[in-house]
Amino acid sequence: MTTQTATPLQEDTARPPLRILLTILHLAALGVLGAGIFGMLTGLFGAGLGLLFAFGIGIFLLIGLVYALFGLGWFEVARVGSLYRVPVAPLRRRTSDRPGFSGWARSLGRQVIDGRMWRALANFALACIAGVIVLRLFWTLVWSGIISFAPLAGDGEVDGPFGSLVDAAWAPVIGALGVVLSAAGIVGLALLHRTLSLAIVAQSREAELTERVRTTTAQREGAVRAADLERTRIERDLHDGVQPRLVSVGMTLGLAHQKIDDDPAAAKDLIAEAHTSTKAAITELRQLARGIHASVLDDRGLDAALSALASRSHIPVNLDVRMDGRCSREAEAAVYFAIAESLTNAAKHSRASEARVTVRLREGNTLWARVEDNGMGGAQVQPGGGLDGIANRILAAGGTFRLDSPAGGPTSLEVNVPCAS
Repeated sequence: MTTQTATPLQEDTARPPLRILLTILHLAALGVLGAGIFGMLTGLFGAGLGLLFAFGIGIFLLIGLVYALFGLGWFEVARVGSLYRVPVAPLRRRTSDRPGFSGWARSLGRQVIDGRMWRALANFALACIAGVIVLRLFWTLVWSGIISFAPLAGDGEVDGPFGSLVDAAWAPVIGALGVVLSAAGIVGLALLHRTLSLAIVAQSREAELTERVRTTTAQREGAVRAADLERTRIERDLHDGVQPRLVSVGMTLGLAHQKIDDDPAAAKDLIAEAHTSTKAAITELRQLARGIHASVLDDRGLDAALSALASRSHIPVNLDVRMDGRCSREAEAAVYFAIAESLTNAAKHSRASEARVTVRLREGNTLWARVEDNGMGGAQVQPGGGLDGIANRILAAGGTFRLDSPAGGPTSLEVNVPCAS
């Protein structure tokens, strides 16, 4: 005998009477509270506009209105998700990659035009309207039930549900019809609310899976591309650096072997030269291995790894890292190599005299980094180039990449990588 656990959607369809009753209660509560909530929001908007030019006081009220609308939208998304037990992602506050006041202002602007927030607010408004109608229908149902027993009172006429006079003989028929129609209207509005809410607020499971597949496919392509570029870079560094040096060491040792009997002094000099070349090859191999994997990143974290990276940079680096805790290894490695490649490009191609690196662990568990140099600008993402490798590595980690490099400079590169939960 096997036990099957019901999914949220299965649980929703398993008990439709209870779900309909809960929906009716939600609508009734919104019918009572909705007018007051929208009245306060409208008053806040009017006061903000009216006081906009009074020493700028109105701007604070309008900013408060934006946060109030976000809170109301968040509540509506959570209400629909919990009521119908569907997997709905919570409404999140929009953020900006830029630090400081400009970043806050930009995030506020993004929040104002957030379509998902406005859809949630529209659904809340429709629910409030439906709630007012539900309350009116409920009153009609109660009154219809009352007049159904009018003949027992012995009156000739009774008040109907809409203020009209009804003959007592017809009161039971009209009352029963009113009860049936009112109850059908209430249930119909509850079902309509479910359909509209799931269509407006809750993203369909098929759309969610389609988006997840698209994101996963893009990350996989980025990972494959990043690995291919990394392999090409390693092959190029081995072919252009370590391999010729090792060939030179072999040739030098061969000459020393030929001269060791006839000219020991010259052979000694050749061996010393081979020894120097061998140490240089070891250094190049160590640097190449560090480019593949930075062990200090695992041992001491991103801050220490970036400090060591800045100390080896050919141009001065102003490093500003503020991280309260650790991120995932994949996210830290992606950001580390993005910064390392950016500093290498700045030293080789941009003619920069200094660079600035800023790293933050932002709200929402996202690792953000910005690299800016004072070089000549004009950097572009070329297939197979260093910037292409950065873009693909960040994409493979599920992050975003933005390059701003106008002609004449400066060049800035920003990356956002989510930390694994």
